[in-house]
Amino acid sequence: MRDIVWGWADTLVWLDYGLLLALARLLRRTLGRVIRHEELYNGNYESIRNTFFSRDSIILYLFQSHSRLRATYPGLLAQPEYSHLAVIRLKNPRETEEWVGSELRQ
Repeated sequence: MRDIVWGWADTLVWLDYGLLLALARLLRRTLGRVIRHEELYNGNYESIRNTFFSRDSIILYLFQSHSRLRATYPGLLAQPEYSHLAVIRLKNPRETEEWVGSELRQ
């Protein structure tokens, strides 16, 4: 999907948050959905078992992918096919709030 979406986009906003913040937010969202028995899509629900003890665990995915993606994105963004993108890299929620606020004022 990246090739399609990035090819059509003119701006990429990269929320490059640290692992601990990403984990805290992931846990809060996931556990909230488990407790409320909230449907994800198509009749699928999260469970404690799948969240913590499955090969398909979203938490395991975060640990496996966070540093890899953080290291991969700069190289991808340097490729000629993505040179048209304006890249906004935001490293913490404060930067994000400031950027959104500045965009709203324009």
